[in-house]
Amino acid sequence: MDIIHVIEYLWKAAFVFYSQTSTQAETWVNKRLQLILEGKSSSVAPGMGRSATLPKLTPPRR
Repeated sequence: MDIIHVIEYLWKAAFVFYSQTSTQAETWVNKRLQLILEGKSSSVAPGMGRSATLPKLTPPRR
């Protein structure tokens, strides 16, 4: 998967947690993208899963 698609998926996920105009969404994406670029992608996906599970998001939102 190329980095452009990864960034698109990160933004899509961020908008589950934050509004599309939120600076928090940008911070969230930047943090996860940095981890991926540092070679720590194996911790990003599980963390996103936990973030979706803890606030008990509905399956469609997850």
